[in-house]
This record gives sequence, C-alpha cells and structure tokens, in this order.
Amino acid sequence: MEETITLKEIAQIIKKRLGLIIVLTIGSAIISGIFTYFFITPIYRANSQFLVNQNQPNATVELNEIRTNVELINTYSVIIRSNRILDEVIDELQLTISPSALAEKISVTNENGSQVVTVSATDPDPKMAVDLANVTVEVFQDQIDELMNVDNVNILNPAVLPANPTPVSPNLTLNIAIAFVLGGMVGVGLAFLFEYLDTTVKTETDVEKIVGLPVIGVVAKVQETDLVHIQQHANRRQARERGVTYNG
Repeated sequence: MEETITLKEIAQIIKKRLGLIIVLTIGSAIISGIFTYFFITPIYRANSQFLVNQNQPNATVELNEIRTNVELINTYSVIIRSNRILDEVIDELQLTISPSALAEKISVTNENGSQVVTVSATDPDPKMAVDLANVTVEVFQDQIDELMNVDNVNILNPAVLPANPTPVSPNLTLNIAIAFVLGGMVGVGLAFLFEYLDTTVKTETDVEKIVGLPVIGVVAKVQETDLVHIQQHANRRQARERGVTYNG
C-alpha cells in the first residue's frame, strides 16, 4: 500500500524540527560570512581602455577603415595576451610570475562593432591591478607598430586607483544568501530524514499504519497519583459495604 503525506503532516514535521532548521539556516549563513570575510583573499579589477583608430588628422574616416579596425580587434586581443607583450610587462613591473600566470590575470573585451577595447587586470593588490592594466596597454601600443606596421592604437581611459577600492570577489552578500538558502534546505531535508528514521509508535494512526487494522480502543496513560486515588476510592467503597468507616 502506497503511503502519502498530507500538507498538515508536512507542517507538523517542520514545526517539530523547527529548531534544527533555524540553527542550520542561521549557522550556515554565519559560517559563510566569517569564512568569506576572513579566509578568502579579495580580488580587485582595474580596466584600461584604448581606441583602435588610425591617426589621420584632417582626413575623412571611411566606413571600410572602421570595419577593418574592428576586425583587427580580435587579432589584438590575442597579441595582448601573448608572451611577446607579457614578458615585457613582467620586466617593467619586476614581477616574479610566468607569462602564463600573468595571462590568467589579463582579459580583453569589446562591445560588438565598437572600436573601443577594454583590458582588465585582476590582483589581490588594487594598485597592482591598476599597474597591470595600464602597463599592458602601454606595452601593446609600443609593440603593435613593430609587429603589424600599424599605428592605430590610442589610449582612451587609463586605469585609475579609486580612493576606496571595492573587490570584485568574493561577493560577501551573495555568499551569505546562498549559504542561508542551502542551510534551510539541508535543515528541512534532515527534519524529514529524522522523522522517517524515527520508528517509535506515538499515535493511533501510527498503529494503523504498522498493523494495517483499525484501532478499536485506546489504553490511557495512568499517572501514579491517579492510581492512589483509584485505590482510595475502592477502599472507601469496600468500607461502606462492610459498614465501617474508612480513614484513608
């Protein structure tokens, strides 16, 4: 016979284990907040932008030239993260990491159809992130003429160190929220697991489920004080029947 559970029973189980659910929910959020704040190294990001546009004063910019510049951006994105550029960045900033490790800190993006390219750098030190972004763009600007015989890179917005840098990761609020939800889900899951593993018989319904027969009577639980009163009542009745006085 297939067992079903009603909404009322679900509510009763949750109410019964509410303390466990609350402790796990709040505890998970607190632990996540502490771990995120004290044990995860914050990472900062700096962005430096350059414009891909030929230096031609007093000249009309043609549509074909713009299209060519946009198409070059994909090539530039690869060159920026190449060893040719990154080796020089490492030398200039006197870094102790490999070009491949530096490449993981550098990303290149641009909006579709835009001639503006954004070079982003990440680092635990916000000032170093700014230096990485700016020096990478500067080195690329110097090298591109030699590499491709073009002079169409102009620095637009160099990275600037803000007064109060804000890390891009970890996200404290998001981590706490995720831990809060997961803690609640685990708490509810454990509540139902404990209820499932609890095989003690508590109600008439439990008896019916186990034996598969209807309950025709219930034996009430009698306290010790109730037994004393019952015994006293029986003694008084016996005394009356014998015609004597009971002093109990």
